[in-house]
Amino acid sequence: MLLATSATAAGTTAAADTEPPRIVRLPSPSSPLVSIRLVFQVGTSDEKPGQEGLAALTAAMLGEASTRKRTWSEVLDALYPMAAHIDYYGDKDATVFAGTVHRDNLEKFAALLAEQILLPRFSLEDFARLKQDALDFITKTLRGNDDEDLGKQALATLLYPGHPYGYPTQGTVAGLDALNLDDVRRFHAERFTRDRLILGMAGGYPETFPAAYAARFAGLPASGKPRRPLPPPAGHKGLRLLLVEKPSLGNAISIGHPIAVTRADDDFYPLFVAASYLGEHRTFNGVLMLNMRQKRGLNYGDYAYIENFIQHGYTTFPLTNIPRRQQHFEIWLRPVPPASTGFAVRQAIYETDKLIREGIPAPGFAATRQFLGNYVNLWAQDGSRRLGYAIDAEIYGKDVIAELRARLPRMTKADVDRAVRKHLSAENLAAVVVGDKAAALADALAAGQPTPIVYDTKDTPAEVLAEDKIIEKHPLRISPGDIKIVPVKKMFEK
Repeated sequence: MLLATSATAAGTTAAADTEPPRIVRLPSPSSPLVSIRLVFQVGTSDEKPGQEGLAALTAAMLGEASTRKRTWSEVLDALYPMAAHIDYYGDKDATVFAGTVHRDNLEKFAALLAEQILLPRFSLEDFARLKQDALDFITKTLRGNDDEDLGKQALATLLYPGHPYGYPTQGTVAGLDALNLDDVRRFHAERFTRDRLILGMAGGYPETFPAAYAARFAGLPASGKPRRPLPPPAGHKGLRLLLVEKPSLGNAISIGHPIAVTRADDDFYPLFVAASYLGEHRTFNGVLMLNMRQKRGLNYGDYAYIENFIQHGYTTFPLTNIPRRQQHFEIWLRPVPPASTGFAVRQAIYETDKLIREGIPAPGFAATRQFLGNYVNLWAQDGSRRLGYAIDAEIYGKDVIAELRARLPRMTKADVDRAVRKHLSAENLAAVVVGDKAAALADALAAGQPTPIVYDTKDTPAEVLAEDKIIEKHPLRISPGDIKIVPVKKMFEK
């Protein structure tokens, strides 16, 4: 049972100064483990223009750096005997610090975690190290050897131009270069406040421990800078195409558009079924996977999402506690052979258009609903993930797992078709291709030329070949002015 204690409006200034953070409790007395999560509703949406990367760098200075009592090496030495570590990560509207420990070591671990947040040293040595790590991620990892994530991050620049969601959480080169240690200190003081904090605890903790632990964070300011309202995503008619040019044996593709739906909205749940029908993350049940990989051998995987998705480690499940106030529909095509890139873009849009026009097929709806009815039970396999979903429920006002369990049995095909036609588009899209031979692809698409698939094997079934002829000519509403080619070295400069 979820027991949530929410902060209430204080009647006086004195009361506000002592208001504790919100607490989410998931007791499991028989468990020998305890999971703690500190979720601050702070992220890149709090950054000023020209300071891109400040939220993530501040989080790193709390999660992976020295405190006033210990060097970072001494922190690691203290964690080692407990077989524990501090995880931290951030996104656009939230930053997370988390860990799981045996209950015998709960007091020691919790004290270390609080020390990281409340008593950061903010040393120049840690600042230089972590700032360089962020720059290396952008210039070496993202641009250099992670084309799939590069495609996703590049798509955000099209979906959210001039918007805090429109660049990597780690920042931009110019933004990071401009930051100094005083910026981090100020951001910590103004944003990492009690009114932004949700403290979560799950497992075999003593009953009084969460409240006592929350009291430790009285050292944080009660409140600080208010959250900025987000500008609306930029609207656009037709297809926009960004070609990120770099040498590549396979071209990574991301396609999508903003949607005015989050987990707080009723339409989220039939849309979730539609996205799963198109392609559940790293599973084989979606029509994109069936038609692009299994029938045609185009690539390794093809998936669809109706909210921001970050994979949790090596699992197939989403990371928790990355809530966003605005969301988008996205199709992710894992790298395809360069010669078939135009076909792959067209097929992803063709399959989406078919879903919108014809609706979800009755057998596909029944199979997807049954699949999700079982699959959602796997999302919260341990105490930390259960706690993550409980905190997300506190933020959104709806528990996505509980909502799907309750809604799926009574959901109808008509519910899905209505939500799809209301919120999804196969015309007003943004698409990113990461790879080489960008100019030739741009010319072919702008001219409306067919972009046929190139098979490496023979004996493709006749019915597939017949459909290929339709897909390779699928009309795209694109003009030369909506195609942009950018060398990879210029991505995320500022």
